[in-house]
Amino acid sequence: MFRSIRYFHEIVRTGSFSEAAAACHISQSAISQQIQSLERELGFTLFERKGRGIQLTPAGEYFCRKTLVLLSDYDRICREAEKIASGDGATLRLGYLRSYGSVEFQLAVEEFAARFPKVDIDIFRGTHEETYRMLVSGQIDLNFNDQRLRFSDRYNNLILTTVPCCIEISSRHPLAQLDRINTEELKNLPGILVSSPAEQEVESEYYRNIFGFSGDFLFAENLEDARLMVVSGKGFIPADGSGKVENFAGTITRIPLIHKGEPLTRNYCAFWSRENSGYYVETFADILKKQFHPDEE
Repeated sequence: MFRSIRYFHEIVRTGSFSEAAAACHISQSAISQQIQSLERELGFTLFERKGRGIQLTPAGEYFCRKTLVLLSDYDRICREAEKIASGDGATLRLGYLRSYGSVEFQLAVEEFAARFPKVDIDIFRGTHEETYRMLVSGQIDLNFNDQRLRFSDRYNNLILTTVPCCIEISSRHPLAQLDRINTEELKNLPGILVSSPAEQEVESEYYRNIFGFSGDFLFAENLEDARLMVVSGKGFIPADGSGKVENFAGTITRIPLIHKGEPLTRNYCAFWSRENSGYYVETFADILKKQFHPDEE
């Protein structure tokens, strides 16, 4: 029955018996027979003809919604059962910088999961220091992080991108009219850092010593909360890039950041131990690199 249900969903997706048959690599007559057999087993019709097209019956619509969940559960059960039978328990453990605001990492995870559905993916979000310690202690296999330290020969250090540093500030704030801003001009405005309570002091010292911020700091557990603090006028976020901020409908402006007369930049990298350079780790690193450099082979 599960094969027939998959054929049924392919017909729903394409809206055509012939296109569904081609996608499933079977003949149109064969897929028609499969649906007829499924309807006989169920005791009701799934489709009705509308001119030259087809349409789900009310029972077919209900069956379609419910069997999507059924197929998902069935596939998951099969994967887990196969893993148990074969002893295949591969897990990829990834560290992710909780303050990072773009989508490349998420897209890489999505592509990897599609290519390797049998591999479990565990993601650990944290500050630079938290995910760095997890990498050093072997708790994660690969770390997506900004570069704050000199590269170590113990690790593969893949620079994914170098981006201009900026601030995110409320579009209503007078400073939002500037085309660039010096760190000294921010001394009376609180900086909002994304950090766990345990890492607040470390994060504060980094932005004071490296970025030259001299004002007070406020803290948020995640980037969305930090941006809500920005739009409410509580301060600014040290950020990267110069594009629009997604999901905030023009309420936040990004301004390039200058320190001692020079534009600030930051490297984002993938780090993994040379002693733990397995197939899945390197494949994920390649997929992640492709998200930042889609035009490269």
